[in-house]
Order: sequence, then structure tokens, then C-alpha cells
Amino acid sequence: MKEKFKNLPLRSGVGIVVLNKDNKVFVAKRIDNPKNFWQMPQGGVDEGEDYLTAAFRELKEETSITNVELVSELDGFVTYNLPDRLLGIIWKGKFKGQIQKWFLMRYLGDDSEVNIQTSKPEFLDWKWVDLKEITDLVVDFKLHVYQEVQEKVQKILINRF
Repeated sequence: MKEKFKNLPLRSGVGIVVLNKDNKVFVAKRIDNPKNFWQMPQGGVDEGEDYLTAAFRELKEETSITNVELVSELDGFVTYNLPDRLLGIIWKGKFKGQIQKWFLMRYLGDDSEVNIQTSKPEFLDWKWVDLKEITDLVVDFKLHVYQEVQEKVQKILINRF
């Protein structure tokens, strides 16, 4: 990590694993990443906002999805640091990475309700994938996050569905 950024704080964030009726996971391709990387909805927590409220807000802002039910809050937090090439660029240079609280939600709507052409679009495309595929699609510096989330969601699915 670049020396001048090592003392920056981590940004508080949320991530949402959205499952459809077939237990497929929603992933989307970011506008600002020209390579073939996909991610689940995620974003920052606003001042005074709790994690679950932030998760519902981010999901709506990024995908227009509101027709969901909370299945589970995943245990603990997951942290990642930005790679050197993004330090000082992402989040206006205020943070060195993110500490995230993840949630598992069930999508109750149909695909026609998903709209990534929001007021501030973040995604070019979206699709449903098997849970086991999420680690094959994610950008390298978030791989450990997706591996941990994948493991926790798999345990919930085995125990509940």
C-alpha cells in the first residue's frame, strides 16, 4: 500500500446477496470497469444510517429492486483494501478500503422489475449466476470477500432451503 494512504480509514459499507426463486445470485457489470468483472450490489453507509437501511437503499439505487425479503444478516464484517492503482482515486481519496456488513435477501419479483438504468447508473449489464460462480467473476482485490460471503451463504442455504 502506498505509504501516504496507509493511515486512511476504512469506509463503512454494505453488500447484498440477492437470490431469485432458483437460488441464483444477482450480479452486475460495473460501468467504470472495462474488464469482464461482475459484482453483487454494494455501497457505502450514509451518516446516521444503520447497515440494513443502507443495504435496502443501495439495492434500490443500483438495481431498482425493492421487492425483497431479508433472509439473513451474515455474521461479522469483511474488509478489503484498495490496490495501489486505485488509492487516492476511489471515494475521492478519503478511504483506503472498505469494511462491509453483508446481507442475504430473497428477490420476490420478476426480472422485468430490475432496472439498472437508474438516476446514477453504476452498471452496464446484469444476470443471475450460481453461487459457486461469484468468485470466478469478481475483481481480484475483492476475491477474499466473495469467498467468505460465498461460504456463509452456502451454509445458510444448506440449513434453510
